[in-house]
Amino acid sequence: MLRTIKHQIDKSLARFLDKIKLNYRLHLVDPILYNSIREFCLRDGKRIRPILLALSYKGYRKSSAPMSPSIYYASTCIELLHNFMLIHDDIIDQSDLRRGKPTLHRLLEKAAKTNDKDRLGRDLSLVAGDIVYALAIDAFLSINEEHYRKEEALKYFIQTAVFTAMGEFADTLDGVKGIQKITEEAVFLNYTLKTARYTFDCPLVVGAILAGADKKDTQALSKLGLLIGQAFQIQDDVIGIFDSEKNIGKSILSDLAESKKTLLVCHAYRVLKGKNKKKFLETFSKSKKTYADLVAVRKIFIQAGSLNYSLEQITVRLKQAEKLMKNLKMKPQYKKLIQECLFKLFQHSEILARQYQVSS
Repeated sequence: MLRTIKHQIDKSLARFLDKIKLNYRLHLVDPILYNSIREFCLRDGKRIRPILLALSYKGYRKSSAPMSPSIYYASTCIELLHNFMLIHDDIIDQSDLRRGKPTLHRLLEKAAKTNDKDRLGRDLSLVAGDIVYALAIDAFLSINEEHYRKEEALKYFIQTAVFTAMGEFADTLDGVKGIQKITEEAVFLNYTLKTARYTFDCPLVVGAILAGADKKDTQALSKLGLLIGQAFQIQDDVIGIFDSEKNIGKSILSDLAESKKTLLVCHAYRVLKGKNKKKFLETFSKSKKTYADLVAVRKIFIQAGSLNYSLEQITVRLKQAEKLMKNLKMKPQYKKLIQECLFKLFQHSEILARQYQVSS
């Protein structure tokens, strides 16, 4: 069923992008605007967010009448929100690759001949990202559901966009702060705002609201989504340091080069002492980092227990999420599918735990 839903979402996303070509005529400004947005949004991905929205909606839907295909069309709103976030995030991080292909600002720097192609790419990509966010709202409005539910769900969707932007704002500020000023609480707040809310919380809650789930379950889904989201971001940060460029689809040095204040980093700074701490800070603070620096940092994270600690924090959150899942009043078959969908995401951290011989 998960493959069927993903296939339906992929088709709906492609149809929506065909529709906006007619409705908004983006190609008339310049063909590269529409073509680059379409290519970026249709890149192969897990589609985890729209899948969760559709599953949550199906799990709480009370009507026995055939379900309108509009739910798949509308669920693409969360995928478009995701793409909007990725476009802006890549500009801020100065990333060159996304899903194994050039980031949107790298594609758009070729839109015209200029002596400052970096600036052109950034400027055009910002505008394109804003268009994608507007299109996300357009996609959301295509759902056929009770107006009061639709309004409540749309408000939650917009709040999510605001909270995610707040997370990006905080993350950008943290990027220029000294590591000594970053607490573990701040790291988890950033994980909640920047990742957990829009990746897991929002699609689960929005789907449930649209289907008429009660307040108790929507609140439980929100807590579940935040726990899964925090665990997912911890795993993502671990992967960013310990995995290969082939698997992550971007430079293996990108996270280290940006000196990201992750849970790994926060824990290492807290527990390291003397020469070991000095060595870590010297490596972490370098303006230009090499593969040798990455190997050195990996070794430090393992010896300091930071990798083990991070993997343990993933496990703690997954166990809490599993308890919440059991008490939901969702239809059993969809509850099982959501659980399968969510917990499959964490196979990567288990592989890395075995590879580096640490517990998870």
